Amino acid sequence: MDERIDILDTHGNPIGRTAMKSEAHRNGWFHATTHIWLYTANTEILLQQRAKKKSTHPLLWDVSVAGHIGAGEDLLVAAIREIEEEIGLTVLPSDLHKIGCFKSVHRHADDLLDCEYHHTYICELKVPIDKLKKQDSEVHDLRLLPLLQFETELQDEALYKKYVPHGKTYYDFVVRSISKYLP
Repeated sequence: MDERIDILDTHGNPIGRTAMKSEAHRNGWFHATTHIWLYTANTEILLQQRAKKKSTHPLLWDVSVAGHIGAGEDLLVAAIREIEEEIGLTVLPSDLHKIGCFKSVHRHADDLLDCEYHHTYICELKVPIDKLKKQDSEVHDLRLLPLLQFETELQDEALYKKYVPHGKTYYDFVVRSISKYLP
């Protein structure tokens, strides 16, 4: 879905201009997204398999929930909205813990240069996975994976290929951040 987003400079600051998401991707303009990693008290992480018809990384496993931040939209409001849209889960702002903002540049095609700042949160998943309602246009499947297994798979070159290539440094930071919240 195309939507209006704020354009950022190379340091992640708004420049006072908006554009459609497709235009930002076509021109390689920086913009903000939100990533939300959900984990359970049983040391599992919720992974999302991207929908088959996604233009980037179809059917690869990815962050629990992710999406673009709309023009003028508050970061927490966007994160909560994306969680509700993609997996049908309602969370409170106090449930989300921001762990960082990560710069990402990825050329998918000649006419698709993704220049993003991922505002990244973690949140405890307190409901069974079968209570989640995936948004079919975005999500093909959901699964819980033990955090230790996720970490092991990220170190294996063959298994790493089934994940969206956010980079091992990013994934390692997410795993370490979640580990701090586990008993």
